[in-house]
Amino acid sequence: MTNTTFSPRTSARLSAWLLLAGQLLYIVITQLHAGGDANNHPAIFAAYAGSGIWTAVHLGQFAGMAILLAGLLTLFFALDVQDGWARWVGCLGAASAVAALALYGVLQAVDGVALKQAVSAWASAPEAEKAARFANAEAIRWLEWGVRSYHDFALGLALLLFAAAVAREAWVPRPIAYLMALSGLAYLVQGWVAGSEGFSPAQSVAIVLAWVLSLVWMIWLVAVAWRMPCAAQFSGRGRVSSS
Repeated sequence: MTNTTFSPRTSARLSAWLLLAGQLLYIVITQLHAGGDANNHPAIFAAYAGSGIWTAVHLGQFAGMAILLAGLLTLFFALDVQDGWARWVGCLGAASAVAALALYGVLQAVDGVALKQAVSAWASAPEAEKAARFANAEAIRWLEWGVRSYHDFALGLALLLFAAAVAREAWVPRPIAYLMALSGLAYLVQGWVAGSEGFSPAQSVAIVLAWVLSLVWMIWLVAVAWRMPCAAQFSGRGRVSSS
């Protein structure tokens, strides 16, 4: 009797649900983030200092991103790619996803902890100390730009690599791979904009575009994984057969 506990079908379903749940959680939690013109530092720092749910929001964002990236890693096992180049592409995609999670942890430490402490210290500082406190907060903000930039690059690369691996699989509709690749490109654009001009309107457009593209292919992947036959067997080149 074959043990199907960790079959490609089970892994595919788990991956699809983790990806969608992580993305939805991230989007919902982000709506609670203190808003405003993120590049207008005096105004936005004051809003950040006054936020009473800052720590909870950033912890929620980290949880959402961790669930999403766990879904990508589970997808690596669901694909079960045996071909030489495709397997290497999948392995590199998994490594990039791990790097993206590590960078996001650093990002939330900088943004969710260090920046909050810095802007709160600036907001409550005596007038004579405000300039120095503000400069300190801006330095942490610029560090946040850098970490956010490289996180977006790592996540975008992971999605592009996984898209190449997914395109080899017969059980996944080819358009899902194309949409995954487009969402990866949107993250690469985010990385470039964050590193060059910070949290500008252009980055906001790229963020929304990545969310929309990701939700489309993730929902589609859930539907495909749910319809997979119980007896499906997958070969290294993505062919499907029934036992």
